[in-house]
Amino acid sequence: MKTRRQWLIALGASAIAAPWPSLAQQPPVNVHRIGFLGPTSIAGYKSRVDAVRAGLRDLGYVEAKNLVIEFRWADGRYDRLPDLAAELVRLKVDVIVTGGTPGTRAAKQATTTIPIVMAVSGDAVATGLIASLARPGGNITGTTYFDPELHAKRLELLKEAVPRATRVGVLINPDNPQTMGTTLQYIRVAAESLRLKLSTFEARSPNEFEHIFSAMVESRVDAMAMADDGMFLANLRAIADIAANRRLPSTGPKELAEAGGLIGYGVDFVQTYYRAAYFVDRILKGTKPGDLPVEQPPRFELVINIKTATALGLTIPKSLLQRADALVQSRQLGSPSVRFS
Repeated sequence: MKTRRQWLIALGASAIAAPWPSLAQQPPVNVHRIGFLGPTSIAGYKSRVDAVRAGLRDLGYVEAKNLVIEFRWADGRYDRLPDLAAELVRLKVDVIVTGGTPGTRAAKQATTTIPIVMAVSGDAVATGLIASLARPGGNITGTTYFDPELHAKRLELLKEAVPRATRVGVLINPDNPQTMGTTLQYIRVAAESLRLKLSTFEARSPNEFEHIFSAMVESRVDAMAMADDGMFLANLRAIADIAANRRLPSTGPKELAEAGGLIGYGVDFVQTYYRAAYFVDRILKGTKPGDLPVEQPPRFELVINIKTATALGLTIPKSLLQRADALVQSRQLGSPSVRFS
């Protein structure tokens, strides 16, 4: 019969003899490679990139552990998107995440096999990116919204806030096929019903903003409406500041009002980019993108900038303020309050 000391010696010997599993014997970590095709730059899209990363992290994907994100940025030059999309295809990424119609179209032209997730896009059915919302088909899924109807609603809100307005300047990017197509048509129809005269002003880069807004003033427009566009969205602060300096009431996405514009109405883009992670996860787990129904944002948000309204000397109808989801207030003590009609 073995003594306690003999048992301990035997146990120690067996532990020394038993080999520890080497790193080579451990199961390999499956690293997923995702492509991100951005229309502008990381500086202009930081909050959205952070949202995608947060969504992926919440689903168990950690960069430098089981995830690699390949970023490609067009820096506002949409003509670069096809080449950048082709680069991601050559890298054989598992999924390509896009933002906006131009980037999604470039990705679609670059590949018919690699899944594409639209973090957000204007009317993807009208632009031919997908067959339908319920069954998109092909290799594209994600989130879309009816961009033309959204722009029509913004004009209505602008007219309600600035009833004296009769001429509106529409800021568009001629390189964006969504804007130059159905969006502009809907804006014109909405303007006609509101008895507004429209003038379009084209800008392809931020360097053109000062000149374009000077042209608006010279054309004697009463207000400005901004079309949704990746380059514009990355430069909302500049657009809002120039519009305010020209004393032009402005409308656009909700972030425009948060940046200093008068009225913002639209999609919560940060939320749609966070939601993109859901589609990526489903695809990486084996679901075909064509079988994943394309979603629409559950709601649009109305934001009114009280500080800007006050600076412009506007009387904001109380009924309009009551419908707002958020009011951007001045933090300066002693600022006059907005008058209610």
